[in-house]
Amino acid sequence: AAISAPAFAGGPVTVAEEPVIVPAAEAYVAPGLDWSGAYVGGQLGYGDVDTSAAGVDGPGGYGWLGGVHAGYRWDLGSWVAGTEVTWDKTSIEIPDGSGVELDNVAALKLTAGREIGNSLVYGTLGAAHAKISSATGDNSDNGMVYGIGFDHALNDKWTVGGEVLQHNFDDFDGTGTDVDATTIKAKV
Repeated sequence: AAISAPAFAGGPVTVAEEPVIVPAAEAYVAPGLDWSGAYVGGQLGYGDVDTSAAGVDGPGGYGWLGGVHAGYRWDLGSWVAGTEVTWDKTSIEIPDGSGVELDNVAALKLTAGREIGNSLVYGTLGAAHAKISSATGDNSDNGMVYGIGFDHALNDKWTVGGEVLQHNFDDFDGTGTDVDATTIKAKV
């Protein structure tokens, strides 16, 4: 009894309960904006047209332009790809005194960009078609277009944004004159 007394000195030994592991709740992730689908809209902007024509020095012709666009986008997670067609009406006169005027520009573009919250930053590349009128008649030619853009979704139906595009037409309609146009547009 004397030998076992120290074992009972502290009283009965209690065994600690096993900890209960409760799984943590998954973090809430807000659903992202889905950029997939067809869209249509309008744009208004400003353009600057330069040519390599003899006797045309200094700044090119500049003026307002406006038009419509339509396209389709595929949301690939954080990345978005798509295609878009645009048409802009303008009357930008080339300042060489000849009365040559850019009438309209159409483009078929591929776009690819990164989604950042409710915004999309993208690059674009495609084919362009321009029509120029003069006293001697109308000329048109195909070229290329490239640039950058930004769209912000106000909700799931409306976006606002903008684009800066460069249009290049080498040897416009066989005239030996290169025509380049830079445009900046606001889009809805």
